Amino acid sequence: MKANVTYWLDESARRWPDKTAFAEEGKEVAFGELQRQAMALATQMLERGLFKKPVVVYMEKGVDVLVSFMGAAYSCNFYSPIDVDMPASRVNKILEVLNPALVITTAALKETFSNYEYQGGFLLFEEACHAAVSEEKIEAARRRGVDTDLLYVLFTSGSTGVPKGVTITHRSVIDYIDWVTETFDITEKDSFGNQAPFYFDNSILDIYSTLKSGATTYIIPKNLFAQPVLLLEYLKEKKINTIFWVPSALIVVAKLKAFRNVDLSDTLKRVLFCGEVMPNKQLNIWRKFLPAVLYANLYGPTEITDACTYYIVDREFSDDEPLPIGIPMANTDILVLNEKDEPVTGEEIGELCVRGTSLSMGYYNNPEKTREAFVQNPLNPFVPETIYRTGDLVKYNEYGEIIYLSRKDFQIKHMGHRIELGEIETAVSSLEEISLCCCLYDEKKQKIVLFLEEELEKSYINEQISKLVPEYMLPNKVISLPKMPINANGKIDRVKLKELL
Repeated sequence: MKANVTYWLDESARRWPDKTAFAEEGKEVAFGELQRQAMALATQMLERGLFKKPVVVYMEKGVDVLVSFMGAAYSCNFYSPIDVDMPASRVNKILEVLNPALVITTAALKETFSNYEYQGGFLLFEEACHAAVSEEKIEAARRRGVDTDLLYVLFTSGSTGVPKGVTITHRSVIDYIDWVTETFDITEKDSFGNQAPFYFDNSILDIYSTLKSGATTYIIPKNLFAQPVLLLEYLKEKKINTIFWVPSALIVVAKLKAFRNVDLSDTLKRVLFCGEVMPNKQLNIWRKFLPAVLYANLYGPTEITDACTYYIVDREFSDDEPLPIGIPMANTDILVLNEKDEPVTGEEIGELCVRGTSLSMGYYNNPEKTREAFVQNPLNPFVPETIYRTGDLVKYNEYGEIIYLSRKDFQIKHMGHRIELGEIETAVSSLEEISLCCCLYDEKKQKIVLFLEEELEKSYINEQISKLVPEYMLPNKVISLPKMPINANGKIDRVKLKELL
């Protein structure tokens, strides 16, 4: 087995040197040129003596960022993207945790980055991508590398306000992408429409499936996600047949009935989604207009290389039913443990835990948080075996599929009852008038608070969902917003909503 993801790029560049690998508005890069530029960057890093060091990539989202990622991988260093729109306080916290050996950026952005708390060196992309390539130095580095070396570190929010750097190895990405390309039969004839930011783990599927299979990925302009008709026209024009988006992006398309204006029946083949709960009400709209498409619900936190379970939608669901997160991916084991750390039985609720190659090595430079989440498998006392505790509560349905209920910290005690806020959200989402909703618990006032984009009376909502949830789960307060706050990853921003309690 090859121990580095760059061998995929080597093979694709050999087979399809002139085929477009990645494209953005006004710019694209073919596999051969992508390989050459990435090797040029790698040579520069190796000449500086960098090996297995953290490298920050600080650029506007585009093909040059992906060239930089591969440059880090060819040199056997590991990359960590920092978004140009990220608040300075967060950037500085990331730099404190990561202490990068190098920052890859542009001449225009170098000045901005110099304002952060960073004293190290820079590699200017527009100069480095034209530098000489030393295949000898790159091969020497790759021979020293092993598949458990880090490929990237992605930073997620930490509960203490300090971002946590999730570390992922080459082996984990190779294992995941082997599964993706085999399960969904991805080949060089396919084309992805990328929605996820490159600092969000959903982008891993687009990037590395492209490198392995010789497919093409189009980086969709961000503004199109607020204009559903133009978004669908873009998919049609570029002949994009595979999308892997967060549900909120799919919901916007369903809500504004864009399908009536643009027919994608001869274009789209696969609609994959991950990152938050996909309500069946909006999924049913997609399925009605595009019945021949393969739909798949992928689930998993960043700590397990993007996803660990999946459900290929194979039956009808009513609007108020939850969509399963399905079954474990190949080479992944799911343990659902109750409060006694025993496997659940029947419809008992438990915490979803994961073991396998997909697991992160832990949080970068944060042994305390690593010890909390990455623990010894309580079902195996005989040898060291790590499992990751996701903090997600799930149960099995009658088909043996896993049903996501809520985060452990979204489980509340209200009026003497244990309540999953996600169950209320599923019920509210099924109402015809609702597009996006979110439930939070006001601890001080002991009230269940429902946030909506629509102007609807609490009495009406409670009357409608009283057929779906018991009385003690009905919202005590409804807050209507002109627009639901969405965070940089495209998910509902619960932190901002908490400020409104």
